[in-house]
Amino acid sequence: MEEAVRLQFWIVDCITREFEGHEILSRGDLGVVSGANQPLTTQKAERVIARIFGAEGSMLVRGAGSGAIRFGLHSMFAPGDWVLVHKAPVYNTTQASFGMLGLRKLEADFNDPSRLRQVLKDHPELKGAVVQHTRQLPEDSYELSKVIEIIKEFGDLPILVDDNYAALKVPQIGSQCGAELSCFSSFKLLGPEGIGILVGKKSYLDLLRKEHYSGGMQTQGHEALDVLRGLVYAPLSLAVEARESEECVRRLTSGEIPKVKEACLANAQSKVILVEFYEDIAESVLQEAHKLGSAPYPIGCESKYEMVPLFYRISGTFRKADPLLERRMIRINPLRAGSDTVIRILKESIERGNKCL
Repeated sequence: MEEAVRLQFWIVDCITREFEGHEILSRGDLGVVSGANQPLTTQKAERVIARIFGAEGSMLVRGAGSGAIRFGLHSMFAPGDWVLVHKAPVYNTTQASFGMLGLRKLEADFNDPSRLRQVLKDHPELKGAVVQHTRQLPEDSYELSKVIEIIKEFGDLPILVDDNYAALKVPQIGSQCGAELSCFSSFKLLGPEGIGILVGKKSYLDLLRKEHYSGGMQTQGHEALDVLRGLVYAPLSLAVEARESEECVRRLTSGEIPKVKEACLANAQSKVILVEFYEDIAESVLQEAHKLGSAPYPIGCESKYEMVPLFYRISGTFRKADPLLERRMIRINPLRAGSDTVIRILKESIERGNKCL
């Protein structure tokens, strides 16, 4: 919580270094302003974001986190390039971007430094790498900074980091660990839907700015201000969620609900509580939980619209890793709820499900 408080103060400090007070109490400007080819408010907001993360630059783009990754890949690679990825199911929209851009994947196990080095040594045709900051498999244990360090041992290969679900939750994002670009969604940080954020090397961002010359491509001033507002409030909100997640796990592992076999915190993309039951009751628990007020599906996973706890099936990457897990395991995001609410809904859902059997 103290780290979150300090981060909030730092973000506000960065805002005051770029904006005058009356500008913050406005909705900004619009369109391709002469000389800047973008709203001046957006230009200032991008400087704020770059300052927050200690980067050469930042850029707000359409398409949320997936759009940011797509644009980042486009700035780094050409069709036909070989790109290094972790040996794990690739997030669906990232896979689609690889296909759209004609990029070819080469896999290496990022959990195994010696194997990663061997793949890099054996494949000089590699043009760069994409690393997902949060976990893709339950058994993933790689450290982002170490993976970046190893890749850089084999030349100045550009690295793009998918920092969705990680930004403002971790001490350093990919660009702060040596990657050329970090990409993430403002929507997952209490910001506006549809706006993605790129942070990192100015050379790659400049290439993208040349292509973002039309009015319809611009992130408008009011959207840029909403991005900053989300960044201000996200750290504490996420820290409270993390605290309540830890409390839920403590209570569940202490045996408060007998039907629960195991509970743990996991970076299953977003930070979630994984709850495993002794029996295959996951489906009935989810059905009943939704009747009791839990959200039945995510909107942006931690977006500004999500208040009640999310009770949901385990992620697609986890299901691919072990299809049978879906029958006995669910994931829970407390979001803005406290542990008492989460435990109550879970307990009542199990009881209701048993009555229906």
